This record gives sequence, structure tokens and C-alpha cells, in this order.
Amino acid sequence: MKLNREILRLALPSILANITVPLVGMVDLAVVGHLDGEGGFAAAALLGGIAIGTTIFDLVYWCFGFLRAGTGGITAQAFGRGDRTAQAEALYRSLGIALTAGLLLAALQWVIVEGAFLFIKCSPEVRILAEHYFYIRIWAAPATLSLFALKGWFIGMQNSVHSMTTDLIVNAVNIIFSIVLGFGMFFFPRMGFRGVAAGTVIAQWTGLLFALAVVLLKYRRVFAGYRVREAFRGSLRPFFAMNRNLFVRSLGLITVYIGFTVISARYGDMMLAVSAILMKLLMLFSYFTDGFAYAGEALTGRFIGAGSTDGLRSTIQSVFRWSLGLSVLFIGVYWALGTPLFRMMTSDSSVVEAGKQFLPWLLVMPVIGCPAFIWDGIFIGATASRDLRNASVLCALGFFAAWFAGIAVAGRGISNETAIHILMAAYFVHLAIRSIYLTATYKKQHIKWIPK
Repeated sequence: MKLNREILRLALPSILANITVPLVGMVDLAVVGHLDGEGGFAAAALLGGIAIGTTIFDLVYWCFGFLRAGTGGITAQAFGRGDRTAQAEALYRSLGIALTAGLLLAALQWVIVEGAFLFIKCSPEVRILAEHYFYIRIWAAPATLSLFALKGWFIGMQNSVHSMTTDLIVNAVNIIFSIVLGFGMFFFPRMGFRGVAAGTVIAQWTGLLFALAVVLLKYRRVFAGYRVREAFRGSLRPFFAMNRNLFVRSLGLITVYIGFTVISARYGDMMLAVSAILMKLLMLFSYFTDGFAYAGEALTGRFIGAGSTDGLRSTIQSVFRWSLGLSVLFIGVYWALGTPLFRMMTSDSSVVEAGKQFLPWLLVMPVIGCPAFIWDGIFIGATASRDLRNASVLCALGFFAAWFAGIAVAGRGISNETAIHILMAAYFVHLAIRSIYLTATYKKQHIKWIPK
């Protein structure tokens, strides 16, 4: 009972923070959607500009997901050992990487944009707007990457409340300033399209200041007497080896999601729209189950640090029970509300009608996605980065193998709808590979996680 309360204490704040993320995107799109004619651009171009600009940042920042994951696992184990020096060291090292990487991204902004548009095809108007958005928002990069490190550190310190609060502050400030700057309210000038990007910059730096204030006020004892330069003395090889593995893991996952979008775009605008909405609805489940994955990460690292085999085993069993219960709930939600959820994403009746035949795929997500997401959290807590790297590479290979095999079996002249069904099957093959590989690896390797 006590362990279940601990899981919920860690999971629920993360879930609450996660479900506010789509709200920011909806508000940004709503603001831009009401700027028709702004700067001589039509609403469609404005919406396309923010969509492409946001996609570029998603791809760039996804590569730095190791800052959150790696920091969380290392810190959780240090917390379990009661090692304050290691706790401080984990944060200083991650913040050092985050700030350096953020400044480097800002310095290379032109190269990033030009490189992105070698692969992204869009109208000249959309490209101009996407570049405007990117060149403003890029100045939030040091803050954004630092927040990755800080949120991972909070989770490792068993403090999901302040991780949640940071996210809520960022999202709230983002919404407020996107509206205020976009339309020009109070004493702020009307910035139009650029106001949405500026609102994001303000929000990220505000969130960083809040998170740093929490560290200074709540964790003074952790850093008492610890000098920053001490974090970068001695061998950093194990630290960078783990983060290198997590970086490769991120690349593998990015490859799958980019591949999904690029492939669906080949089959017309209608199938691209349907696929994009399906993916958003599939990810709705991940917003909730990731809360339990974060709880599993924090408690796994804590019990490994404390050398508690029983605690580790009980954590894994309990986290899976909670997530399986959530899976059953979401199967019911997807079955009962699949079409209404689809209509929430678009008012175009033709897109809704085209998407109805794909709704059964939503029912598969909780079954196959649950173990993949939960094992991710547990392996991150165990700092088993090599296994996560291997799983990511295998699942990316599996995704493309399943896609090409499906197309070969279907033969030439297949309909666009059949192609998207094959694409959905390939996506779930990649999740199944993650689940199977990590389950088998846990059975073989977990006894090595607890130090003798």
C-alpha cells in the first residue's frame, strides 16, 4: 500500500503536466489561425509556418532527450545511496552539457535551418514564416535544454511535484504571452506571428528561473560546500558513455517517427492528415502512461542505489499493474470515443470519414505500447543505457523491415488506404520489438543492476 501511494505521488503530477502540453499547441495554432492576412500571408501559410517551425525544434530537441533521461537515472541512484555529492555532481554535469549545447545551437542556427529545408518541402511563404519563427525561438535553446536536465534531476530526487510545477509555469506563461504578444494587449505591442515564438522564449526562461530557484531554496544542503569545478574533475567517460547510448536511442526513435510522417506524405494530403491525427491520438495514451514510467524510473533508481532487490522487484510489479489498469481504461476510451476524438482534431468531415477505417488501430496502442513505455522508464532508472540503445536500433530496423515487407506482399497498385494500414502495422511492430527485447533483457540482466 505504501509503495502504491509512492507510485501515485510520483505519477499523477507528471500526468497532469503532460496533458497540458497539447493545450499550448492548440492555443498557438488558434492565435495564428486568427491572424489571417497578417503581413500579407494567408491563414493557411501562417499555420503551416508554425507547424514546420515547431517540427524543426521537435527534431532538434528530441536528440537531447538524454539530458532528462540520463540525469534522472543517475540522480535516482544517488538518492537511494544517500550520496549528496553524486546528486550535486549529476545536476552540474547535465547543466554544463545543456548550456553548452544550447549556446552551440544558437550559434549554428543558420546551418540548422538550411539543413532542415534540404529535407522539408513546403511553399516559399511557409518557409519564410517558419524561418521567422525559428530565428526567434532558438534563443530559448539554452533554457530549454537546461530544463531537460533540471526536470530529470527533480524526478531522480523523487520530486515530481516541482517537475510538474515547472512544466505548468512554462505552459501557462507560453499561453499568456503568445496571446498577449500575438494580438498586442495591455501595454505590449502587437507582434503577430512573431509573438507566438517570443511567447515561447519568455516561457522557457521563466521556467528555468523558477526551477533554479527551487534548487537554491529546497536543496541548499545538497550543494553545501560543493564547488562546480569538482563536477568536471576525474573521469567523465562513464557519464558520457551513458549519454552517448541514450543519444543513439533518441536517434533511433526519431527515425521511426520521421519515417512515419515521410511515408504517409507519399500517399496524398488526405492520408497525411489522417496519419497525423492518428499519431496524436495514439500519443494521448503515452501522456498518461509516461507518468507511471517516470515513477518507475525514480523508484527503480532509488532502490538500486539503496541495494534493495525486494524494493526493485515490488516497484516493477506495482508499476506494471497500474499501467495495465490504465491500458484497459484507454481501450474503453478509444472504443467509445474514437470518432469524437477524431472530430476534435479536425472540423473537415472528409478527413473524419477517411479516418474512420483506421480507428481500430487505436485499440492496439494500450496493449503493445504499455510495456514498451514502462520498460523505458525502468531501464532509465537502472541507467541500463546500452540495452535502451540496442532496443532503439532494433525497433527502427524492425519498423522499416515491416513496412517494406508489407508493401512487397501487397504488390503494386495498392490503394493509399492499404498503404496506411501497412504503415500502422509497421509502427506497432516497432513497439512490439521494444517490449519483447526489453522484457527478455530484464530477465537476463536485472540481477546485475543491484551492486554487490
